[in-house]
Amino acid sequence: MFHKIQAVIDKIDFNTISEIRRNELAVLIHFIQEKKDKNQPVLLNFICTHNSRRSQFSQIWGQVASNYFGISAQSYSGGVEETAFNERAVASLERFGFKMSKEGVGNPKYFVQWDENSDPLVMFSKMYDDSINPSSGFAAIMTCSHADENCPIVSGCEKRIPIRYEDPKNFDDTPLESALYDYRSFEIATELFYVFSKVN
Repeated sequence: MFHKIQAVIDKIDFNTISEIRRNELAVLIHFIQEKKDKNQPVLLNFICTHNSRRSQFSQIWGQVASNYFGISAQSYSGGVEETAFNERAVASLERFGFKMSKEGVGNPKYFVQWDENSDPLVMFSKMYDDSINPSSGFAAIMTCSHADENCPIVSGCEKRIPIRYEDPKNFDDTPLESALYDYRSFEIATELFYVFSKVN
């Protein structure tokens, strides 16, 4: 684990998660535990409208958390529209210590690492049913209200789990922009580390 990311992880405090939120996260914990107990693949597809901010944060932190706790799981992300991995979100992850390399323009691919031995995650904006994502047996984790309300059917998902986050986009081009992107990323990290810490 890169030192800077480990320092972020060391600051995670599960006591900041409310009881109401823990009840929402319990559904995801149960899905992962049940899959693990049955020796079935744990496939998590984090879905938000544009697959540009919250779902990207969630995919990355979900993969880091599963690796950190030694739980075999694969994190994915997608949307209902294809845009691009937002550069503000990329900058936030870089501030946290992730190594990000970029390839292409328009909707570029980012290769993301959190330690020297991790295979890079290939991150870009895509539809939730893109060929790179699982087509069955996965949990569809709805990270924004728009996608949750406007995507009533997620084809192939085994379990649909709403775990919504406020959009840091609301603070774009304001003095609070960087702070709020970092806050949202850390909130997502905290909750996904909590989830994987509860899997036996």
